[in-house]
Amino acid sequence: MTPTAAEDAFGALSAAAPEGWRVEVVEGAIHVTGPGDGGHAGIVSSVSGQVRGHRKGLGCYTGLGLHLPGTSPEGRGLPDLVIAPKGSFRNSLEFHGPGAVMLVCEVTSAVTAERDRGPKLRGYAAAGIPFYLLIDRERNQAVLHSLPAGKRYTRKVEVDISQPLSLPEPLGFDLDTSEF
Repeated sequence: MTPTAAEDAFGALSAAAPEGWRVEVVEGAIHVTGPGDGGHAGIVSSVSGQVRGHRKGLGCYTGLGLHLPGTSPEGRGLPDLVIAPKGSFRNSLEFHGPGAVMLVCEVTSAVTAERDRGPKLRGYAAAGIPFYLLIDRERNQAVLHSLPAGKRYTRKVEVDISQPLSLPEPLGFDLDTSEF
């Protein structure tokens, strides 16, 4: 698919997607995903609440589109949660550059797990996003990827869900995964 054809297909699918559905382009592949379940929403809410409780100057953004440079010419992702300084995304763009992003979070489902562990992991690293938090419900783990280099993260810390996960500065607190 040429970049023009991919852009056309992305635009058509985005326009046709029902409310709450997400259309992404990661590593040149277009993905359409339905809304998450209640457990998914609860985890996103818990992570967001913990960040807000520990770091007042940070914003927690859901439904925010990111350009993923380095993944493909049209790389666009919709993370479950984006953490960035408050006010970082006050414009009317649908997809934003990743420069202000400190952390992205994905919560897996049976449909998205492999994409979240592979293409999205590589996409976030290639975009230079400092931290990628993966709440892997299928494996019962919380995984923090950091130190991006090219299309990979060079550091990975895993804990079983129910154990605290230390988030380094500038977040600087232990994420309570027992709430998941």
